[in-house]
Parts: sequence; structure tokens; C-alpha cells
Amino acid sequence: MARLGYKPSTTIASVPIAFTGLKKKSIDVFLGYWNPSMIPIIEPFLKDKAFQVLQAPNLAGAKYTLAVPTFVADAGLKDFADIARFRKELDGKIFGIEPGNDGNALIQKMIDANRFGLAGFRLVESSEAGMLIEVQRAIDRHKFIVFLGWEPHPMNEKFKMTYLSGGDGVFGPNYGGAAVYTAVANGYLERCPNVGTLIRNLKFGLSMESQVMAPILQKRDPVASALDWLRANPAVLADWLKGVQSFDGKDGAGAVRAYLGIH
Repeated sequence: MARLGYKPSTTIASVPIAFTGLKKKSIDVFLGYWNPSMIPIIEPFLKDKAFQVLQAPNLAGAKYTLAVPTFVADAGLKDFADIARFRKELDGKIFGIEPGNDGNALIQKMIDANRFGLAGFRLVESSEAGMLIEVQRAIDRHKFIVFLGWEPHPMNEKFKMTYLSGGDGVFGPNYGGAAVYTAVANGYLERCPNVGTLIRNLKFGLSMESQVMAPILQKRDPVASALDWLRANPAVLADWLKGVQSFDGKDGAGAVRAYLGIH
């Protein structure tokens, strides 16, 4: 965006707060509405027409469900129905991410309803980074752990991990198979039609996102990581910037390619 002459800002917030920000128009665009896992959170907002969701997803084929290190699956914990059998090895814990996350809510609801015999298990809420540290520590010590996993994410490249079967009734079919959609504040596309064109054009891939995120998890600046990926994969710019102009009315694709040093 900055290379097109705009000055975007990024807000880090939990999903409910992000949706509230869209409703209040303090946030213009949210690229991370995972369907179906976030449906319970987003439904009240959509009923109130608090903001709009673009019809076409920006990412398809995602996964979102519980996972284990592959050595744990090899030991017999392959399905949601297996978790309770390994209560002792798991210390009665299932690891999620930040409080307010939709995945955490699904896990807690499952525990509260004693689905799969999980009454008495404890959901450990932390942060994405905190959960991944726990997973790495468990792998290093060859200890059992069940955690919230998803793709795209570098965890799929970093860890030898296995998604658990049997969770269709909790996270949805196909291992919590999901499409990711873009949500936009009401009126924003009309107020900023040029940015609206860019937002509608944005389509991502599983490997693309994992590749961009990997350096970020190693403390690489997110913008620098994205720019590195674009320089190595400039073909995506043709579709992303089709019909997009710079803030001063010039060809958007030309401005971005020039900045990236792509000819």
C-alpha cells in the first residue's frame, strides 16, 4: 500500500475486537475471517449488517483443527476420540492461542460438553508464539502435546505434525477445512474505490502465506519479508494490481514494480 502512495496502519487485536472495530469503522479491512470456524463470532455482526464480507474468498483450502507432533500420532493419538486415553501423558491439557480466539472457544465448548470424554481437561490459553514455544519444548523433550494447528502457517514446515481426525463435529469436515474471507467496513469500498479494487484482487495461496510468515516468526520485519517474497514471485502482481492506480493516479503495477526493482 505504501508503494502506491497510501499510508496504511495495522491493528493487532483478537477476532471479536477486530469485528467490533469494523463495526465502528475504526478498522477498514480485515483479511482473516475464517469460515466456518468464526461463524459463531461473526453471526451477530452480520445479522446487524455491521460490516460486509466480500463474496469470493482470499484463500481456499485452509485447515484449522487440533494437531499433535507426528511421534504422538504414531503412538496412537490420531483422533479426537483418542485424546482422553492419553490424559496422563498430556497432563490433562490442550493448548490454544490468545483468549477470545474462535478456536479456543470451540475447544472449551468441547470440554464443557464432555465431548470425547474430555471433561476435566484444561484449555491453556496463551498466544500464538507462546503455544508454538510449548510445542517445540514438547517435541524437544519427546513429550505428548495436543495443540491448535492450522494451515497456512510455518508450523507446518517447522514441525513434523499430524492433524487429528474425528473433529468434524467441532471444527468442521476436512480437518476444519476453511476458506478465508475479507471483511470490510460499511461504505469503505465506495469511499475508496481504488483500494477496493486492490482488496477484491487479493488472492493468496497456502505455500505463499507459509513462506512469507516463516521469516516473520524469526523476527524478520513483516514488510521486509513480504517484499522479499514479491521480488522472488513477481507474477502475482499482475492479478493483484489489475485496474489499481497509485494515490496520485498513475499506473499502480508500474509504481510497485519500479519500487521492487522488477522490470
